[in-house]
Amino acid sequence: MAALLAVAVTVLVADIVTKVVVVATLSDRAPVRLLGGFLTLRVTRNPGAAFSIGPSLTIVFAVIAVGVIVFILRTSRRIQSLAWAVTLGLLLGGATGNLSDRLLRYPAPFRGYVVDWIQIPHWPVFNIADSCIVCGGVLAVFLAVRGVRIDASVADRHASQRQAPGHESPAGEAGSEHGDQASPEAPRSQDQQGGGGA
Repeated sequence: MAALLAVAVTVLVADIVTKVVVVATLSDRAPVRLLGGFLTLRVTRNPGAAFSIGPSLTIVFAVIAVGVIVFILRTSRRIQSLAWAVTLGLLLGGATGNLSDRLLRYPAPFRGYVVDWIQIPHWPVFNIADSCIVCGGVLAVFLAVRGVRIDASVADRHASQRQAPGHESPAGEAGSEHGDQASPEAPRSQDQQGGGGA
C-alpha cells in the first residue's frame, strides 16, 4: 500500500507541475523542438481520452476515471506484490492526473480539457499521466501473463509452509496418532483369539 501510494503521488505531482510549467511558458510561443526534432514540446487541449479519442465524451471519461480510481483503491487492500503495487500506482497516478484537469480546467467541472504537451514522431501529443497509464497497462498485462497475482506473496508463503521439511498437516498428525494407538491393539486381539481357541 505504501509503495502504491508513493508511486501514485510521484506521478500526480510530476504531471501537475509539468502541466503548470508548460502552460505558463509555451502557450504563447511556437513549439519547441529538441533532440534534432525527435521530441517536440507544444501545448494542446484535449477534451477526449488519451490520444484525443472521443472528444465529445469528456464527462463520460471523467466518470470512468473516477470508477478506475475507486477500483484501484479498493483493490489495494489485497496487494502483497511489489510489482503490482508499482503497476497500480502508475495507473492511479495517471488517472488522477488527467481527472484533475477534467475537474479544474476550462470549460467546466467534469468537462475540463486535459493538457497534453509531449510529441514524438508518428504519435499523438500526450502528457506524463498518459504515459504512466500506458506503462501501467502494459505492466498489468505482463504480470497477468506471467501468472503473478496481486496477493502472490501470501500464496507463496502458505505453499512454502506446506512444502517445508518436517511440516505435517493436522490430518497427517491425526492419522499417525490413530496409527500408533491401533498398532498395540492388533496383537492383543490376536492373543485373545488364540486363548479362546485353546
